[in-house]
Parts: sequence; C-alpha cells; structure tokens
Amino acid sequence: MKTYKILTVKNPEDAESAMNEMARQGWAVKAVTHWETISGHRLMVTFEKDA
Repeated sequence: MKTYKILTVKNPEDAESAMNEMARQGWAVKAVTHWETISGHRLMVTFEKDA
C-alpha cells in the first residue's frame, strides 16, 4: 500500500528544499503541478512512499 502527501510551494527554490527534506524522510516525488493564481505562481508537489 502507498501513502501520499501533497505540499504547495511558491517557487522552485522552496520546491527543491521541500523535495530534499522529504527524500531524507523516505518520500519520492510522484508529480509536480504548476498553476498561476492572482497572487502569483504555485507548485503542488505530490510525494509517495510505501506505508
């Protein structure tokens, strides 16, 4: 069984930091989605790991 976690970040630097921290905890990046909002750009990073 897999477990998933989603984080939303504001820029690529925050995404990189979050991905490195989650990798240290055993999570792998499953998907990255980009979208634009009124207040700016956002990245949603979906992580996966075995439960």
